[in-house]
Amino acid sequence: HNYGGQDMDVQVQVFTVSGRLVKSFNYLTATGNPAEAGRFRVGPITWDGLDDFGDRIGRGTYIYRVKIRTPNGITKEAFQKLVKL
Repeated sequence: HNYGGQDMDVQVQVFTVSGRLVKSFNYLTATGNPAEAGRFRVGPITWDGLDDFGDRIGRGTYIYRVKIRTPNGITKEAFQKLVKL
């Protein structure tokens, strides 16, 4: 990103392959490092493997979405695959 040294809001959501929301890590703060333009770090995010209802998720393939919100309200998102063994 091009907001070095500014805080970003980051949301991580985990979905089943059919699209059901399993777990949501609501807006965490990520601070950009001005010395490393284009890079920021969130975390570590600790997850006990439970869904939002307190049930353990099963083994299998999931999809997660990372959504970033800049200080001026611009949002971007990306999806990736997550495999729980």
